Amino acid sequence: MRSIQFDTVGVPAEVLQIREVEDLSPAQGQVRIRVHVANINPSDTLFIRGMYGVAPRLPQATPGFEAMGVIDAVGEGVNLPVGMRVIFTSLTGAWQEQVILPARQVMPAPEGMSDEVACQAFVNPFTAYGMLQESGLEEGDWLLLTAGGSAFGKFALQLAKQKGIRTIVTVRRPDQVEDLLALGAEAVVNTKEDPEWTKKVYKLTGDRKGVQAVFEAVGGEVGAQALSVLATGGICLAYGLLSLKDTPINNGLLIFKNVTVKGFWLTTWFPSLAPERMQAVVQEILGLLATQSLKADIEAVYPFDQIAEAVDHADRPGRSGKILLDLRG
Repeated sequence: MRSIQFDTVGVPAEVLQIREVEDLSPAQGQVRIRVHVANINPSDTLFIRGMYGVAPRLPQATPGFEAMGVIDAVGEGVNLPVGMRVIFTSLTGAWQEQVILPARQVMPAPEGMSDEVACQAFVNPFTAYGMLQESGLEEGDWLLLTAGGSAFGKFALQLAKQKGIRTIVTVRRPDQVEDLLALGAEAVVNTKEDPEWTKKVYKLTGDRKGVQAVFEAVGGEVGAQALSVLATGGICLAYGLLSLKDTPINNGLLIFKNVTVKGFWLTTWFPSLAPERMQAVVQEILGLLATQSLKADIEAVYPFDQIAEAVDHADRPGRSGKILLDLRG
């Protein structure tokens, strides 16, 4: 089978290689998945750069945290049928033609859901759902989404709208504004073109004197500005670092506004749920995606042998949808 690998951390388009490796065989309790379409998330490219919370096992590390495919072989004791379409995540390794996983880790893909939507049905939608839960936001509260034009931002915006949460979105491209307003944003501010965008946030929130929560993905100066518009007692959940720069934190905000700054990682949040709660979340999110009550945007789909072009595209700022990797050829 073919596998995308790298022997040293670095710029993804420069270090990734396609190699022929041996086929995999499932052991007891495992399934083998023939991967059809994989998602390219910022976490994937950070992993290849050696900047993610999971370190690559070099040499010959295979990236890829999220994908979908079809079960084509099962180990002893597995009652899932061969031919079943499934959604899965793994701690790396999805960017190859075959993946071995415990049967309990795969989710059936809803009937009628396309491969292109199924491959991105876990990481971003579940992260958005979990962050809304952890934020404690209620109907009428204000939320600021940095990098709101991202796939995650759009999922979070849609879920927030359904809960009656009022959302302000930051972008760097004016052509994203109309789409985000159509999805339900109360306002969209351009951090690149408007150096005083934080004043607009305060004006919009009125007597709330800032937002109750920030979902922060950028870091650096934008991250610091986002923290500055938190209302007293507000919370910032950091989940990304698109600028590759740490966020400077003003101690005065922590002391005098009593704000909370913490991280969010789906890898630790989701397994912490009770089994019945976990199943309920899965059914709710997949149901919303299957009925298109929650919409996923796709900007481009690249064939397997164009992986360098695909990761280069995925790393560009200001995309309007996900970049996907097609392994069906």
